[in-house]
Amino acid sequence: MEPWQHYGICFREIPGASFRWARPWPAAPFHRRRLIVIKHAIADFTDSQRTELIHDRENIHLTMVQLPAMNTPQFSWCRSKMRRRPQPVPPIFQPEVAAERIAWASHRNRREVFVGVPTVIAIEGNKVAPALADKYLGRTGFDSQQTQDKVPTNRPDNLFDPVPGDFGARGIFGGQAHDAAATTWIEAHRGIAALAGAAIFGGLALVVKKKAS
Repeated sequence: MEPWQHYGICFREIPGASFRWARPWPAAPFHRRRLIVIKHAIADFTDSQRTELIHDRENIHLTMVQLPAMNTPQFSWCRSKMRRRPQPVPPIFQPEVAAERIAWASHRNRREVFVGVPTVIAIEGNKVAPALADKYLGRTGFDSQQTQDKVPTNRPDNLFDPVPGDFGARGIFGGQAHDAAATTWIEAHRGIAALAGAAIFGGLALVVKKKAS
């Protein structure tokens, strides 16, 4: 038995191509410590598994799909100790956006796929200015994860038992959830996006140079 078979991971064979596998990754920082631990564990596990597959010369490719805040039912059934109702951190996207990107990634040889501009800002911004990100989240992170409505005292949750009923795929935040992500177009037109980015960067550099002189 190979190492990845111990983990119960399912691979789908695509005719004329490698096996592909997409792993969703919620890019939602802030104070949910257990989620943070799980996220880093998944990332380290994926990186370790990728090196094992390369070492064994297996024709299997792993893709990490980084997701933004999704309008899923988890905010209606999760155990919460906050005073107000929990919510995904806006901007919020419909789960179909994630599903489409995961399906798209499973047919491409990409190491990582970002879904939504907020995901790009959260991940890349933390690399460039982590201290600034910490201060921003310290001021806004708690309130942005809660609505203005108080949590009912008898609110059911799924901490010990499933909550009865069929919640479906979408949550209760459909009124403010987006049905598409700008990164979808960017991924499909990487050449144009790269040229546009280079032009913008060059223009900014020219402005800074003129001001400095």
